[in-house]
Formats: sequence, C-alpha cells, structure tokens
Amino acid sequence: MAILPLPLPLISLFFFLLLSSTCIATTTTCTTPPDHGSTLHIIHAFGPCSPLHPTSPFPSWASFLTSQNDRDASRLQFLSSLATAAGGHRSFVPIAPGRQLLQIPNYVVRARVGSPPQSFLAALDTSNDAAWFPCSSCVGCSSASASFSPSLSSTFRQIPCGSPQCSQVPNPSCQISSCAFNLTYGSSSVQAVLSQDSLSLASDVINTYAFGCLQKVTGSSIPPQGLLGLGRGPLSFLSQTKNMYASTFSYCLPSFKSLNFSGTLRLGPKGQPLRIKTTPLLFNPRRSSFYYVNMTGIRVGRRVVPIPASALAFDTATGAGTIVDSGTMFTRLVAPAYTAMRDEFRRRVAAPLAPPLGGFDTCYNVSVAVPTVTFMFAGPMEVTLPEENVVIHSTAGGITCLAMAAAPEGVNAVLNVIANMQQQNHRVLFDVPNARIGFSRELCTAA
Repeated sequence: MAILPLPLPLISLFFFLLLSSTCIATTTTCTTPPDHGSTLHIIHAFGPCSPLHPTSPFPSWASFLTSQNDRDASRLQFLSSLATAAGGHRSFVPIAPGRQLLQIPNYVVRARVGSPPQSFLAALDTSNDAAWFPCSSCVGCSSASASFSPSLSSTFRQIPCGSPQCSQVPNPSCQISSCAFNLTYGSSSVQAVLSQDSLSLASDVINTYAFGCLQKVTGSSIPPQGLLGLGRGPLSFLSQTKNMYASTFSYCLPSFKSLNFSGTLRLGPKGQPLRIKTTPLLFNPRRSSFYYVNMTGIRVGRRVVPIPASALAFDTATGAGTIVDSGTMFTRLVAPAYTAMRDEFRRRVAAPLAPPLGGFDTCYNVSVAVPTVTFMFAGPMEVTLPEENVVIHSTAGGITCLAMAAAPEGVNAVLNVIANMQQQNHRVLFDVPNARIGFSRELCTAA
C-alpha cells in the first residue's frame, strides 16, 4: 500500500476510525479519478482523503457529534427562517447557510473558473441558489484556500448596475459602474461584486456564469472554498444552465468512510436512471429553492408508526413540510414524527439505553439488531434505509446511536429535513421539468 507524502489530516483519520466498523492501516492510498462528460466525482469533506484540512482534531467522538449537531441545528434555524419568510430576496444568498456550516462542507466537487481555468473545490448545497468564489483582492478571506484572480482570466467581467441579474442579489449597490452587494449573516459580513466568467465542470464549460466575487469578509462564519448552489431560483446553477442540463441532476453521496472521490454528481438528463421510483416535487413560493416532497409516513421494521397528519403536512404559509437537503448531516424530524419513530425503534431494539451522546438520545453500548427505517412518500415511493443509513457505530467504546434527531428547540419546528447521511449510497434524482425526485439504491462508497 502506497504511503502518502503528507500526514493524513488528524480529524479525517479520527472520524474514519470512529465511524468505520473495520480496522484500517495507518496509511492509505488516495486516488483522484478524473471527472468526465457531465459527471463530477464527489468526496465527503470528513473522509480520510479529503483535501480539506480542519484546523484541529476533535478530542472525542462525543465532541464531534456535539459539534455536528450544533452545525445541523444552525442550518435548521436558517432553513426554517427561509421557509417561513414572507418575502424579500430569495434567489441569491452568497454565503453558506447556517453558522459556520460550510467551513468544513459535507460534500465537495472540483470546479474551474476563468480562461485559462483556475481550479477550486466547491461545496454542494441543494437548498441554496448561490455560486461564489473568494477573489484574490478579498480582504479577510482565508489564506488557506485558493482564490480566484480575475486579472488572469481573459473572459472575466463584472456585471453592470441596472442589469436584470443585479436585481436578484441582496442589498444591491453600484461600485463605480458594477453591481455590488453586501450581506450580514451571523457573526460575518460580506461584500462582493456580481461577476461573470466561464465555469468548467467535468468536460463541460458554461461560458457566462454569474457568481459572487468576494471582496471583503469580516467574521468567522464564511467558508474558505467556493459554493455551488443547486436550488431552483432565478440565479441558481439550474436556471443558468437549463439549456445545457435541462434543470436535471442526480447524485450518489458516498459515506463518511469513503477513501476517494467515489460519489458522483451527474448533470443533465443523459445517463439518469430509467427505472427509478419517484415522488412529486412540491413548490413553495416563499422558498422556491427548497426541494419539498410529500412524506406520508414512516415505517420501522414492518410497522407504520402513528404520526399526526399535521406533522407531515405541506403548508406554504408556515413553511411546514419535508425537504430533501444535501447540507444537513443527520435527518431532523418535527417532534411528533421523531418521537413516534424513535419510540418504535427503541421498542424493536429492546435493549437498555446508554446515556445520550452528542445530542443523540437513543444510544446503546451493547450489540443490537438494528431494524430498517422506511420513509414513505406520495407516488407512492418508499425509501428503506439499511443499518448504515440508520445508526452510527463507534469502534472506540462500542456505542451505537440512532442517527436522527428531533428539530432543535428554539427553531420554528415545522420542517422535516431528509439529510445526507440517510441519502448516502442512493442515487437521488432531481428532475425539475417533470417535478419529481427519485431514489434508488446505489453503492458509491470506495472502501
């Protein structure tokens, strides 16, 4: 087995050791398969071969879970606020949703900007419309990540004031004759210029892609790498590339323990699965980016658990309903739905509970038989989750925890979020023209 030229990032190694059920050597082989056609390879940012380097390792599994639950809670607060917002700019949010959420993004792909192309990592976010990259003149941007140099690109231009695109950004203003905008979020503020250049993904080139070129950042909430929003708003990637990709994409998200860029993001209708069960997409005009679906129930083992219809109902006025989201790590359910699912899970496991760990309230320190959990949707479509999508195992201490939770307190808890751990090793199809989302099992984790 080849030895890496640099030490494996401690946090990635620690996380892999904790979540993997098998032992690994202290060295591993990291490969980077080439992107091709309209297919990009995806890596989990916490994986052993992730090119992202966290600033410090977590001292324990519990501290990691607590940290991630804090990030998820912050994201839930952000998503809920968007879902219930009565108006205002919705289509272009040039920063990561959630406090510090994407400082270590869950999933990243490789992107190139400009002519000649400059390479970046870009975080995927299905609940965001934004695309942005830190620019070389940025004050306060992280020096640990690559920055885009507009002067080195022959195709770069700034979008002028008064353009239709300028009306889509938050707090637009004129910087000489260019469209500038600023945004305050959490502990950070951002100043950027709305710009346009070529964006290269795999073998494809989008010649005139609009994105935020970051000029000034204050605070610690802004992620250092780029962001590729896959929402449905007017300035989203899907809207800007609809003539190329027909507002259609799918992905297979690898698990945390995947060594390499083994997951894939497939753009456009070509190559999408033909035999796949789907459920209708729902539209909330208050948050056009969200991928709402009609979840009708949850089954644990063979039993459909008793959930009040109001806990799953779609309501555009309150933002209630269920969304499929790539940026939240662990599925969050409104309290009545979570309690019903959790209680039946506990009943079927029938083992003594261990103390809560990292925000998870259903943990065991003995070997248990894990029942399947099935999400039921209109269509009908059912997504039955095997053990790897239902629980997290710790090799250090032999602890098993149900990897879902109730919506955090203090949040307008009307939104159910089907998160990325429950989507791992599934091909998830987003077919916007036909208003449907599909799931099919696909193993894309490279051990």
